[in-house]
Amino acid sequence: MKLFLMTLLAAGLMNCTTPQQGDGKLKTISATEYKEHHEKIDNQKVMLVDVRTSAEFEAGHLQKTQHADFLSGQFEKEMQTWDKDKTYYLYCASGNRSGKAAKLMEEAGFKHVYNIGGYSDLKSAGLPIEE
Repeated sequence: MKLFLMTLLAAGLMNCTTPQQGDGKLKTISATEYKEHHEKIDNQKVMLVDVRTSAEFEAGHLQKTQHADFLSGQFEKEMQTWDKDKTYYLYCASGNRSGKAAKLMEEAGFKHVYNIGGYSDLKSAGLPIEE
């Protein structure tokens, strides 16, 4: 029994020495949930960010959106100049890139970052767009 407990303790200690990436609490909200709050975009404390490519952005995007292409490296450069106290809502085509971008922001010390998913879902939810 003593050997079993020591083995469990040793295994637990080894797991604690592995660096953990983020806190695993990436905040994701649906297009419908976001729609209920999108009027806050006028507020100086909120920023909506489209992380798709320039071609995707030009084909259509939500109104009042800042564009910062995640794949080009533009996003990572721009986010370094952003206010960490603001609330950020990120989207892309499917929610994948915006999830990765949100994780980068959280690792950089941003506290209020939300992945709101894909553009087509946001458009279908009836959010105002520019095409």
